[in-house]
Amino acid sequence: MTDVNRRRLLIAGGALGAFGALGMASPARARSLWTWSPSDSVAGRGAGVDPDWVWDDEVDAIIAEVIERGQVPRVNDLLRNWVRNDQPLPDGLPAELRDWMEEARKLPSWADTAKLQDAVDFTRRKGLYTGVLYGLGSGLLSTAIPREARAVYYSKGGADMKDRVAKTAQLGYDVGDVYAYRPQGGMIATSVRTRLVHAAVRHLLPRSPGWSRTSGGQTVPISQADMMVTWHSLPTYVMGKLRDWRVPITETESEGFLHVWQVSAHMLGIRDEYIPATWAAANAQSRQVLDPIVDHTPEGAALTDALLGIIAEVDAGLTEPLINAFSRYIVGDRVGDLIGLDREPILQPVVGAAWPLVVAFREGLIPLPGVPSIAWTLEEALRKFVLLFMSEGRPIHLEIPDALLTPPLARPVNARKGVRPVPPTRRDGMVTQYAR
Repeated sequence: MTDVNRRRLLIAGGALGAFGALGMASPARARSLWTWSPSDSVAGRGAGVDPDWVWDDEVDAIIAEVIERGQVPRVNDLLRNWVRNDQPLPDGLPAELRDWMEEARKLPSWADTAKLQDAVDFTRRKGLYTGVLYGLGSGLLSTAIPREARAVYYSKGGADMKDRVAKTAQLGYDVGDVYAYRPQGGMIATSVRTRLVHAAVRHLLPRSPGWSRTSGGQTVPISQADMMVTWHSLPTYVMGKLRDWRVPITETESEGFLHVWQVSAHMLGIRDEYIPATWAAANAQSRQVLDPIVDHTPEGAALTDALLGIIAEVDAGLTEPLINAFSRYIVGDRVGDLIGLDREPILQPVVGAAWPLVVAFREGLIPLPGVPSIAWTLEEALRKFVLLFMSEGRPIHLEIPDALLTPPLARPVNARKGVRPVPPTRRDGMVTQYAR
């Protein structure tokens, strides 16, 4: 990261979220008891067990053994070029890992190819909106999810946020890609490798003193509940905002968008009994597991500054106040306050009036003369950001971590208070990434 004091727009396909180290509750806020019914899931039934006590047991045990046997570097080398859905697994993988991956790469029996194509068509037509919402919406919202922010901050992802953003953007790209779940696509391979990364984080992160003392009693991160919280910060949040913006969406498009994320949830290891079957079920679950737990943490504020600084060279002419105003428009004042976005009392109402006009013009609802110039400044900048982070061809590798790279516990990055990044130094097996 460079120059975290320069506040810039984050647009990275849900930069922290997208099923990276995930988040839920802070120590000061008790999470509500799980009451969501499995009858509302894609499975239509289930045991109704609180997902906060459910993880990904089989792969967790396998990856723990891979780490303890020192096999991670070799496995990463073997999987480096395994990127297409139709590629055979490379020779040389540990037998138990190979067997698990062969099973994990299978699509669920309920996957509907026609609906997956509807999702592709929807993303092609509405890609600007979804790109903006994945980035500014889901990306910034994720820094206000305490467990997610802490897990990222105290894990390897927090030590190299540029790499973190690129990997999460790749997931966002793969979900919306025209070939996502087709043989020549990459979403299956991305999902399986993401599950391997999660399993490693579950094994390693409890060793972090910083994470352990701020985890609110959670002893193993990235539970099924955590996964669903981040899931809702993506499709459920995005669809809600599209409705708020009055973007015309057909029933076919809506169902297709939901379905691709249902399939993605399954492929990322979420049990079918926790995956909502309808938007109504998704909204009900989100109100229970996501809405009440959004909160401020020092780690989340630090990550917000870091993320807003990583694309400082690509501002498309936007000024800092306009960036703050649009960010607040996307995430709302509550989240904006929690993550430390500056208030812009003059520009916020301007942006709030201009963006709906961009949407209306793009959808053919109003003529060009009705759109002010500031709206086009905003639209062009956001379009460039979406193209930058969601374009194909970046060399991104999802690799299993075998060690923690951790910033110091008492000094989270806070650009507004003069904390600047320094080169990492190793100490007692950890890496110190930030200091005054």
